[in-house]
Amino acid sequence: MSFHHAPVTKGLMVICGLASLAAALFDIKYYMHLQLIPHLWRDHQYWRLFIYPLAFANSSDLLIAESTLFLIGTNIERTFGSEKFASFVFVTTVLSTLLSFLSLVLFHNIGLNYIPSGPYALVFSILYQHYRIVPSVYHFRIFGVSFSNKIFTYILPLQLFVGHSPGSAVAGAIGLLTGQLYRTDILGLKSYRLSPRIIRFSTRFLLPLLGSMRPPRRGGSIGDEPPTRRTMSTAASVAAGLGIPTALRPPGMQANNTQTAGRQTPDAQPPTLRSIVQEFRGQGTPLGLRAPSEAEIAQVSSMFPDARREDVIGALQRSDTTERAVEILLSTQT
Repeated sequence: MSFHHAPVTKGLMVICGLASLAAALFDIKYYMHLQLIPHLWRDHQYWRLFIYPLAFANSSDLLIAESTLFLIGTNIERTFGSEKFASFVFVTTVLSTLLSFLSLVLFHNIGLNYIPSGPYALVFSILYQHYRIVPSVYHFRIFGVSFSNKIFTYILPLQLFVGHSPGSAVAGAIGLLTGQLYRTDILGLKSYRLSPRIIRFSTRFLLPLLGSMRPPRRGGSIGDEPPTRRTMSTAASVAAGLGIPTALRPPGMQANNTQTAGRQTPDAQPPTLRSIVQEFRGQGTPLGLRAPSEAEIAQVSSMFPDARREDVIGALQRSDTTERAVEILLSTQT
């Protein structure tokens, strides 16, 4: 997993983490939540509507939200594209803020007077997009109840949903409603895009602050890519350890042994690892043995008419030259 093609999600995680840390360090967490009475109605602290989605009140909620954004938000951003996803985040935040204030006004008589700080609605709106876009891989049953593999993705957000009920549950429900409104496009929210000036400003000044988005490099498999000089040297060392004669090694490995002043011969072509393996194996010949020609077999067989053909071929396979094969046959007959 990485933030490749997901800079907006990384920016959200950084902003949320830094805002939560700053609120804890400067001891201003009590300014972050929404409370209708007395803060909004009596004290007219409407600026809380702008800052309450920025920071969480405790580290456990922050950890759950950051994990959800990393596991789910990156996939949704890659599906939408960064520009559309940034517009979706803006629309969701504005709409959920208005619905949160409206919920406090309508339901404060039945006990809803408090909504905790943090981007609850945004997290659950992204979660709803994941529910609608990403298909299930498999299903299973527990006590007759059917579940899909996505249930494991929803366990952490469920803790966020019920953590500070009823306020957190209301914020989560508003997020799901906002996600549904965006998905169904009843209000025409899908067509909204942030201003090109904002996109250019963010790309030029904010994106470099987030650091690299490249995925981690992974080791390559055996393929057709030419190996480096170090790889060729390692392959040559392995071949020497297996007892493979220099004359039987692939051209690139021979050239590696004949390098002068750290340079290869002009006609040497670096082999691939796949060609090295295929050259070692040959036409059904065991690793480390060469395949003698029919002329060599006939020549040695004429010298030893009583020797079996298998013995002649075996001596030639274990020898660099015909003379060496003759010496091996002579030593076995004495």
